[in-house]
Amino acid sequence: MPERSVNVTISLPLADDLQDTIRNTDSRLIVTALTHAQRRVYRDGRPLWAGYPEPPRAEDESEEDARERLEPILHKTQVLLTNPVVPENIVERAPALKCLQLTSAGVDRLLDAPVVRSHTTVTTASGIHAVPISEYVIGAMLAFAKGLPRAIRAQQERAWRPYWPDELEEKTVGVLGVGAIGARVVELAKALGMRVLALRRSIEQRTTGAEAGFPAVDEMLPPSDLTYLLHASDYVVVALPLTPESRGLIGEAQLRAMKPNAVIINIGRGAIIDEQALVQALKDGTIAGAALDVFQQEPLSGESKLWGMENVIVTPHISGGTPRYMERAVALFCDNLRHYLAGEPLQNVVDPARGY
Repeated sequence: MPERSVNVTISLPLADDLQDTIRNTDSRLIVTALTHAQRRVYRDGRPLWAGYPEPPRAEDESEEDARERLEPILHKTQVLLTNPVVPENIVERAPALKCLQLTSAGVDRLLDAPVVRSHTTVTTASGIHAVPISEYVIGAMLAFAKGLPRAIRAQQERAWRPYWPDELEEKTVGVLGVGAIGARVVELAKALGMRVLALRRSIEQRTTGAEAGFPAVDEMLPPSDLTYLLHASDYVVVALPLTPESRGLIGEAQLRAMKPNAVIINIGRGAIIDEQALVQALKDGTIAGAALDVFQQEPLSGESKLWGMENVIVTPHISGGTPRYMERAVALFCDNLRHYLAGEPLQNVVDPARGY
């Protein structure tokens, strides 16, 4: 059982009402929210969100004062709420740390960090992104089906270019990964009348979705049926975490297995798709299009050929974003705090062997 009082540290910006939500979870919690300057020291000056520049602002204290005040806070921290930008030496700086709660679903940036393999339990925010990301996926499919990228280009050129849009009904969508995000994509796609194929790591042989616990899935497939899924799908949705098994999963051979009119949508991690092979496949018409929210290197270089391709939608890793993001993250964190205080298993515990 945890001690009578538990020191909780918040290492990222959080609205006062959400801080109060955490404090009000249990009277045993002693909650400390780091100042802006302390957060910068905590992150060793790195941006708050990877790939996003942090706007300059006046510091609330000097770096020297922030560093001096931060270390005692970390030293007594038992529970830490943080984004994936975690100090490499957090285990040494926070020797009392027992639980590290991430506000991200992905943990690939931390898998090689000592904290993941230490006595500290690391948990993710898996599940809070299901609504915004599934809506992004459906929006991307509709954008391609209705020809919106070409319509926007024509509008910018003040050119009247009629064309025949398509429908999603009775098209086939193949979903790689049916965690919280993939499962919601499946439900929305089925509501639109689509045929749904899904690939799941734990499935050993092809079965129906109902038998696998996913009634909206027409066929649930094991990883060995990846080529079948790619060949049968009009839209392929990559909703996998980045693991050793998924890194580079979609390469030249897999892209060639897809239909020439197919569109691939990646909201997982950029390294799951061979970006060079994807550019070539889009260029030579092996596939019809791609909607990409994640990339091998972020921010995406201004030199990337993806920017100028008319059959590509590029967004800057925003598919999980929503005004309710931190509200959902805090709700999950508070639920885990209650489990922690009760000595119960936590949600979304990272398994280094699985990679998520």
